[in-house]
Parts: sequence; structure tokens; C-alpha cells
Amino acid sequence: METILIIEDDAKLAGLLSAYLSKYDFRTLIVEDFNTVLKTFEESSADLVLLDVNLPRYDGFYWCRQIRKTSLCPILFISARDSGMDQVMALENGGDDYITKPFHYEVVLAKVRSHLRRAYGSYAQTQEERKLHADGLTLYPERYVIQYEGQTTELTQKEAILLEALLLKEGRVVSRERLLDLMWEDQHFIDDNTLNVYITRVRKKLKDLGHGDKIETVRGAGYRFSIAGDLL
Repeated sequence: METILIIEDDAKLAGLLSAYLSKYDFRTLIVEDFNTVLKTFEESSADLVLLDVNLPRYDGFYWCRQIRKTSLCPILFISARDSGMDQVMALENGGDDYITKPFHYEVVLAKVRSHLRRAYGSYAQTQEERKLHADGLTLYPERYVIQYEGQTTELTQKEAILLEALLLKEGRVVSRERLLDLMWEDQHFIDDNTLNVYITRVRKKLKDLGHGDKIETVRGAGYRFSIAGDLL
């Protein structure tokens, strides 16, 4: 039974989310003390987090960053703030998805299931761990880790999906539509700028590793990783 941690200061909404998800055999925990959010998360062993933006003391962006220091579990923001910039901020701070209030509980359930499948479930592999190599760079797509010349950097789930798609095509163009399909099951809810944010984040992590920017933008088509790689 997967555990979902709900970090939401509207007690009524948190209770309704908990009750709804519990009907579908999820174990739910609700944060009550917003001074100890990180401690509650660590003690909960949560498989997924539903995180509001507007919280007492520190906002959801802050807590997302703190959680990301120790965990790569899916983090889904839920917020009444519906501006494009808020959604970009959520992604830049380590979130995996953004659900705008008011929402249909069926949509929340579908997104929760989707992210759990991608992170742990039916898409997980039980065979020997895969590695992708390109120009000295090694991607471990199942652990969300990249290595280059002895240095290691962690990726978010969607960053790993993005980089894996580009490396598998080794020098060929991957369309924006294909990347959106891989990263989100229903891209109709995704702002057009969201993919650009993830491309920028992956480029920065490659640069911070000391690996040059090998992700090329092919105008009107998509993106291409310019150095050939091979899958082991």
C-alpha cells in the first residue's frame, strides 16, 4: 500500500483528499505541524507528496527544495495560484506536476496513479540496471542519476525521462510532442513553456557536471543530443 503525504493548510480540503484517496487503497498522512514538515516527511516514508504552495511560515516551494535534498519521490503541487509563473516556479524547485484548485478528485487520483507507476510501479524494470553512455556521460535512468568524470548529480523523475529520450535517439531529433507524451500522460494540462523549463534545468545540470551543453534546439522540430551514445 503506497503512502501519500498531504501538506495542505486547509484542514477541510486535506481531509477530503485523504478520504477520497483512502477509498482507493492509499495510506494517507496529513501534516498538522507546519514547523516540522521535513521531519514529518522523513518519518512518513511517503511514496508521493501532495503539496500546497501557500503554507504557514514557509511556502511549498521551500519545502519542495528541502524534500528534494533527500528524496526523489514524486511531488505534486496543488494550489489556487494558477499563473504560469507559479507553475514554472513549482517545476524549477523540484516539483513533478501542478494541479490547480478547484480540481476534480478524479484528476488528482489519475495523476497520483500515473506518477506512482512511473516512479515505482508497472513501468519499473526488474532486470539488470540499464545505463546509457554518451561522450563520457552516464545516465542511470532508473535511479535518476547522471555521472561524468567521477562527479554525480541527481535528476528529478521527469528530467531523467527527458534525458533518456534524447540519449536513446543519439543525434536524431526528438519532437516536442514526443517528449511531452513521455513526460506527461495527458499533455493537454501542460503549459507550453513547461518543456522549455525542463530543457533548461537539464542543460544546467550537465553544465554543473562539467559536461558541455550537448542538447541542441532544432527550431520547429524539437531537440537533439548532439553526441552519439549507446544503450547497455
